Order: sequence, then structure tokens, then C-alpha cells
Amino acid sequence: MAMDGQNRGDIYSGLEVDIILKKDQGSGELTRGYVQDILTSSPYHSRGIKVRLDDGQVGRVAYIINDGANGYFPQP
Repeated sequence: MAMDGQNRGDIYSGLEVDIILKKDQGSGELTRGYVQDILTSSPYHSRGIKVRLDDGQVGRVAYIINDGANGYFPQP
């Protein structure tokens, strides 16, 4: 099962993810980092759960890079 960041239950603090920043929505450029805070309160969001990375950048999760629970390593 692809972990694409649309389900809040799949996202947690410390998880390595690729996000799309608001300024990059047109280009689709990804930014990699580690989740600090989950900002979306709903359990699902079609464009990705909004998070704040540990460096302060905010965007929507496009891919979960390393989910140790199931060993999923997507290739974007």
C-alpha cells in the first residue's frame, strides 16, 4: 500500500517525509524533512496532511519516505 500522506493516522512526529510547500504547488517541487507538528485536524485530506517540519517549513505531505513500521520506501 502506497503511503502518500493523505491519512492523518499514518503521520507522526519524527517521520521523514517529502512535502510540497505552498510556493511550490505549481511546480510540484518537493522538500524533504522530519515532521515536528501535524497541522491538519481531519483524519483525511485529498491533497495531503499539512505538517510543520523540524526546520519550521509548512506544507502538505506528498510521500512518506521511511515508515519503519512497514519498511515502505517509495521512489518519488
